[in-house]
Amino acid sequence: MSIEVYRDSWGIPHLRAADPCELAFAQGRVTAVDRAWQLEVERHRAQGTTAAFLGAAETGWDTFVRRARLADTARRCFDRLDPATQRWVGAYVDGVDAGLAEGARRAPEFAATGLEPGRWEPWTPLAVWLSTHILFAGFPTKLWREEVARRLGEEWTELFATDGPGTAGSNGWVVSGGRTGSGAAIVAGDPHRFIEAPGVYQQIRLACPEYDVVGLAVPGVPGLAHFGHTGGVAWAITNAMADYQDLYRERLRRTEDGGVEALGPDGWRPASVHVERVEVGGAEPGEVEVEVIETERGPVIIGDAGAAGPRSGDGAGGDGGATGAGESDRDGVWEAISLRYPPRVTGELGFGVLPELLGARTVADVDRAVDGWVEPVNVVQAADTEGGLLHRVAGHVPVRARANSLRIVPAWEAAHAWQEGAAAMPRAGVDGHAVMANARGLAAPLGVEFAPRHRAARIDALLGESTSWTAQEMASVHTDTDNPSAAPLLEAIRTLDTPASPSSASSPASPSSPAESLSSAASALRERLLGWDRRMEADSTDAGLYAAVRGAVVRRVAAHRAFEALREPAPYPALFQPWLALGPRVAFALETLLVSGPVPAEDITEIVRQALEEVAAGEEPPAWGATHRLAPWQALPDEDAAADARWPGLGGDHDCVLSTSSVPGFTDRSARASAARYVWDLADRDNSLWVVPFGASGVAGDAHHLDQLPLWLRGELVPVTTDWHHLTKEHDDRR
Repeated sequence: MSIEVYRDSWGIPHLRAADPCELAFAQGRVTAVDRAWQLEVERHRAQGTTAAFLGAAETGWDTFVRRARLADTARRCFDRLDPATQRWVGAYVDGVDAGLAEGARRAPEFAATGLEPGRWEPWTPLAVWLSTHILFAGFPTKLWREEVARRLGEEWTELFATDGPGTAGSNGWVVSGGRTGSGAAIVAGDPHRFIEAPGVYQQIRLACPEYDVVGLAVPGVPGLAHFGHTGGVAWAITNAMADYQDLYRERLRRTEDGGVEALGPDGWRPASVHVERVEVGGAEPGEVEVEVIETERGPVIIGDAGAAGPRSGDGAGGDGGATGAGESDRDGVWEAISLRYPPRVTGELGFGVLPELLGARTVADVDRAVDGWVEPVNVVQAADTEGGLLHRVAGHVPVRARANSLRIVPAWEAAHAWQEGAAAMPRAGVDGHAVMANARGLAAPLGVEFAPRHRAARIDALLGESTSWTAQEMASVHTDTDNPSAAPLLEAIRTLDTPASPSSASSPASPSSPAESLSSAASALRERLLGWDRRMEADSTDAGLYAAVRGAVVRRVAAHRAFEALREPAPYPALFQPWLALGPRVAFALETLLVSGPVPAEDITEIVRQALEEVAAGEEPPAWGATHRLAPWQALPDEDAAADARWPGLGGDHDCVLSTSSVPGFTDRSARASAARYVWDLADRDNSLWVVPFGASGVAGDAHHLDQLPLWLRGELVPVTTDWHHLTKEHDDRR
């Protein structure tokens, strides 16, 4: 093989090969050398085998993966790929296998866990992609809405609609040449995801006679699915917030021969069933038996025969006499919940798009390529050197009843079946600039819950301030900390009575008692907040003060008697609890709950007053960044609690352009933030910029393991270098 590996000063790999398959091999191999531990964790997560070396805490994930049949779906989708794409994906897998042994020797986690690197299957990259995105569209939100309707009332089903704790999004924007200093377009943005160490994006360059592309790859997946710059055209995506996964309430029963039948629109029909065993390692090794059932709707992900579960109530088209998920009736029928998702139904994942994107020369090429995209559903933006611009949605959204998008629906009613084909993908023109930030807009017909307009509106306003943007100036947009979502709470604070009341600080009233005036300390706090500039800077004590008051308000709203019915944990697996906990739901929907909902306005006023008094009576809250610290997910968490202090404090907040999400009222630690930042300059690719939270290497102690972290914190980016003479060639004959 004629493969060459170069590195820039940040350790970012630049690969050159004779043809696309050799290049895919090189990408797989260099990824395995740089990130062997990460790749093996992802492979095991995709197969549902993580508990074997990470312990019992991962059993819930492994059980879900087995029940959802992710590995089998990946096999199906691989088998449906055209032969050329199969060879290309297979070459990547061969490269991973060729590099894993060397990578494992460099990574201390293998020795710590006793894990031996395993052989990748040709379909493993598709399984990695599925496991990474199966929860991306947030289908557990339907479990939450079901609980809200059942416990609180049908009228409140969409009360908490917002970009919830289980979703991930991005900022993205394209600026036309008429609004840049160079006269050529700029594509920029930052994907927001749960921050993992090592990072979820890999900076890389892929070059062969057919193409030369720089971009952000997903370790374990060949090509550059989301963000790339070929020199002639650049593209980027954000989550469209589309709804394309359905939950069905199934009625199941055993047959005399030990099989399972499911009640569908045409009566009782056979379901497939088999048993798998999840190996569990750790202090008490063993195994967990998992019964895998699949109906004509899809795999059953919740509900074992005889297990306790919630009663369905009337539900979306259901009947009041239905038994709950997992609860058997006297005829031996039990209810469960199945998941229907496009790749399982169609056998298509969209991987044929990946090599097409690498070969794109123009916006039209990108547009044609993403016509074949499936999951996740994205908003795509692109620009080329000929002046072409693209702003569209890409993916597969099934056509079905609206009730499917809101709630769990009864499997036995034909009205909830998917229709043939898929929804049309919206597109729009670009007038000067266009913004994509998960808000209701271009993708509105395809979803139910979207992010608030704050990030999109703020980016739009910032871009409107100049007609001569440069790539370097885009960092000021990436790092903007204005927090528009603070406005409703600040308005509630403004309307409070300010004359001091001697007893108000020492004897705070209950929400049902008449409102009291603020104490002098709380009144002073009120004035500070009303004078605050709403910027969530890490060193801002006023931002820290606001966060403390907000947290106190969230806790009190969540404790209000109006939500008493929602306080009991929903009886679903622990894996889904981030979508089902009342506190986080209140935190992310606070803007709405302050002005509407079941909590009376006078109680909201009293809650805000009490929160001010609570904070005023305590110690001065520290600056925002003292508590708002990075909290990345690691497969092997550091057992030394003091080690958490090494992760830095952050600016920004959930609805800032600098989106760094915590759970107000419960923790200021930020588990979600910019997983990368990029600026693609169409005037000169070498004028482009990028950065990731940690570094190019996934090996602890490597010089490039954390070298980009200080820049990421400051909002700086590193240059994209494409001149081979400015790169360092690795001399390695191991192919």
